[in-house]
Formats: sequence, C-alpha cells, structure tokens
Amino acid sequence: MDARRVRRVLAALAAMAITTVVAACGGGGGGTEAASSGGSAPAEVRLGFFPNITHATALIGVEKGLYAKHLGPGTTLKTSTFNAGPAAIEALFAGAIDATYVGPNPAINAWAKSKGQAIKIVAGAASGGVFLVVKPEIKSIEDLKGKKIATPQLGNTQDVALRYLLQEKGIKTDTKGGGEVSIVPQENSLTLQTFATGDIDGAWVPEPFASRLIKESGGKVLIDERDLWPNGQFVITHLIVRQQFAKEHPDTVKKLIEAHVEANDYIASDPAGAETTANAALEKLTGKPLKPEVLDAAFKNITFTNDPIASSLVASADHAVKVGLLEPVDLNGIYDLKILNEVLAAKGQQPVPDK
Repeated sequence: MDARRVRRVLAALAAMAITTVVAACGGGGGGTEAASSGGSAPAEVRLGFFPNITHATALIGVEKGLYAKHLGPGTTLKTSTFNAGPAAIEALFAGAIDATYVGPNPAINAWAKSKGQAIKIVAGAASGGVFLVVKPEIKSIEDLKGKKIATPQLGNTQDVALRYLLQEKGIKTDTKGGGEVSIVPQENSLTLQTFATGDIDGAWVPEPFASRLIKESGGKVLIDERDLWPNGQFVITHLIVRQQFAKEHPDTVKKLIEAHVEANDYIASDPAGAETTANAALEKLTGKPLKPEVLDAAFKNITFTNDPIASSLVASADHAVKVGLLEPVDLNGIYDLKILNEVLAAKGQQPVPDK
C-alpha cells in the first residue's frame, strides 16, 4: 500500500477512532499523573517521528538503540515515520501509534479535537531549524505576491507560521492555494524537486530540507523563524503520548522519556557523533545520507532541548486561530512534565516549566 493510500485510510479511521479515544480516556484528562501504579509493560511500543533533523532526538534514540535499551527485552519498539504532524496525529487517533514526535500545531489540534482527552505533551525536543527559503530574485515578503510557496502539510506548524506571517503583512491566502500568495502543501521530498524545477518559488520548511534547498538549488533564506520569536526560541518538536497508553503504562512512558533525555544528552556531549548517528538513521529511512555540508548546517541551526518552550505553544495556537485553522482552545492541562522532571532530577539536571 503506497504512502498516499495509507494516509487516506488513516484519515478515514481517525474520524471513527477519535470518539473511541475520547471515551477510552475518560473525563479526567489526567495523563500519566492519573495512573495509580506502574502498569504492566506492553509487548510493543509504537513510536512515530519524521525523517528530519528537527527530529534528531528520535533518529539518534532509534539508531543507538536507546529506546530498546530502556524499554528492556520484554517490550519491542516499532517505529513509523511521517512527513508532517497532521498525518502523525491521524495515526495516533486511529490507534496506530502510542507516542510521536510532532510539532506544536498538530499537538494543539489533537488536544482541541479530542477536548483534551487524547494526548499529553511529555517532553520538549527541539527549537529552531525552520526557514522560509526562496528564489534569489525574491527580496521581501511583498515580493511573494503572485508566487507559489510550499509547506509540508495544510495545518502543520510551518503552514500555520507562513499563513500567519502573510496575514500580519496584509497579504491574503486561502486553504485552496488561492489568494495573493499560493500556498502549496506538499511532502518535503517533493518540495526539493519542485523548487529545483521552478514549479514553486519558495518553501517554509524544517531542516534538513531548508539547507538542501539552499545548497542544492541555490535558494536563499528570506525568513529565519528564530527571528520571529522572543530570544529566538520556539518549539519545533516535542514528544506526545496517547493519554490512554500513558494511564495503562506509566512506567513505559518513563522509559521512553529516559531514552529521550539520554539522546539529547548525547547530542549535547558529542555533536559530531550525533551528526554521524542521525545521518546513518536518515540513510536507512530514505536510502540516501545527507551531504556533510547540509548535515553540518542543519545541526547548527537547531537547539535540542528537553524544555517544550510552553509559551511558544500558546502563541502558535493563537496564530492558528487567527488564520482560521483552529477554533479558540483552552490549553490548560496539555502538558504533563512530571515524569520528565523526575528523570532530569535523577540525572542532576534542572526541571523544565510547563508555562
């Protein structure tokens, strides 16, 4: 079954499964903190992530066997990769995965659609590493009028960021590719081709795709998203879990988070080794490793952190509301960082806030 058909099937399942998810989670929305005991270890943990450098925590955790080590011999890790967050959320709602690395806006949408019953954010993963890359002749935001700009998927984090920026500049768009700037949601691998052929004029994409557009096709950075946020910090990737899975298997969630923290520690202590490890994982997933200059540039543009940078999540939700892709939503309770902070404390590291 090809990837497009898989996504269509998951989307259909999601429409039916979300009701089941909400019912199974109950009314409390308590996440891991509601569990009264450690629960039995599941035979399998299904983890999602993207083949992006912004998901290097997951790439490294899988490649170095950190998840398998912490989960132990009684539990098998099964992984799934996605192009963008909405597809990962569809899989989570359909019960196809238990946890996933994802960006802020899909997590917000999952929280909103399930009325706070389906997911919890349990750790941060990465900040930065997102750019609007355009053809050299485009000098300003105004120059985007009449142009085609790609994003990974309608409603994903980069899609919302682009639509919000254009709206703030008084430039009209719509969800069907119309308006003064035509926004074209497409898979990042396709964006590499369409930018090279001139079928699109730019793209708001995460690493390593931004660096590849620059180094392989002569693109230039028009917007570094870090410049749009206080102190240049915003969440681009965090780890979420299904609430029902967390209630049934809190000890397993803790093991996932222990592996997650160890992966981020490895990135901080050995950046060169982390680059090599992440590239090996990408080669296995995509069939082709990144060129050294692309890999190095991509890693330099990202800060890997256990802090979910909660304030930026709230702002992202506000942006999605303003561009018409989200109804106003109360995010109170979306974080459950209790286990993360226990893991950090055991390692002598500072806790991270959920506000």
